[in-house]
Amino acid sequence: MKISVPKISSQVYNQDILHVLEKNYSVLGPIWTSHQLEWTNSIYASFRDHDKFLIVIYLIKKTLDFYARNFIKLSFSEFYSQDKVEIEKFNVIELSKNLNIPKESARRKILELEQNGIIKKIKKKIIIDRSAFPFTKPTNSVKRVSRFLAMFSEILVKDKILRKPLNSSILEKVIENNFSYTWKMYYELQIPMLLGYKKIFGEIENFHIFGSCVNNQHLNSQSLNKKPMNWTQFTEFMYSNNKILGMNAMSISDITGIPRSTVVRKLKYLVKKEMLKIDDKKYYKLTNISVKKLMPVQNIVLHHLADFSTKVYNLSIL
Repeated sequence: MKISVPKISSQVYNQDILHVLEKNYSVLGPIWTSHQLEWTNSIYASFRDHDKFLIVIYLIKKTLDFYARNFIKLSFSEFYSQDKVEIEKFNVIELSKNLNIPKESARRKILELEQNGIIKKIKKKIIIDRSAFPFTKPTNSVKRVSRFLAMFSEILVKDKILRKPLNSSILEKVIENNFSYTWKMYYELQIPMLLGYKKIFGEIENFHIFGSCVNNQHLNSQSLNKKPMNWTQFTEFMYSNNKILGMNAMSISDITGIPRSTVVRKLKYLVKKEMLKIDDKKYYKLTNISVKKLMPVQNIVLHHLADFSTKVYNLSIL
């Protein structure tokens, strides 16, 4: 039986992917930002509490790390064949430190997760019971990520990084067939992103509301922009163009699922912190101060996205 040996020369490299991503940000950025907003909306919808969801995916990632260390690979269907996921032992101090949640808040949220039957201790096992909360399989996330990577692959072909474009259905199968590994990488992208912005905004909820304004300006900037721009150029264009409309509190509430009263209160906080500005029509937009504060975190996010994209592409072509 002939064994197919991967060709090392066929692989793509992280630094090349990052360079193309930054160079073509005006095309790719709005697509990825829209995905991130939809994913964050789904986070909030699960518990109406961002930190509880963060705790859950952190614990699930520990299980995915265990699988990877022991060369265990589960497909999408295999991973979701049962509602219960066994997780490794953890403690409040670990969660508090790694997720930037005050120790007493972490203790309270874990207790609430246990009381609601989401985290259970059965003899020596600790499990997460996905049937105990409004959990949805990340089917839409897999599809959105696949579409993003498919479009990205077309640009990579033009830049001679990939030999041929990869369609979304192929990428979707690659992610699903290697799900325990690819979703471990996905969480390695998403968890640091949430923690990085949480450090700036104090709460993920503040970032969530702010992020809806970011997404709005990305999409409006993309429709107004007529030429390719790199990350720096597009960011400057997005924040300085007066033709780009902001968002009102009602629209933000409708999009995020966060109650309007909470949105209004958080918007006042973000305006006070000079992360957002409000015009006479009560539309909210980003400020130059917010741009400067966010750039270091956004730079880290782009590096993680490039790393994730590189690994999925290599799974697809090697």
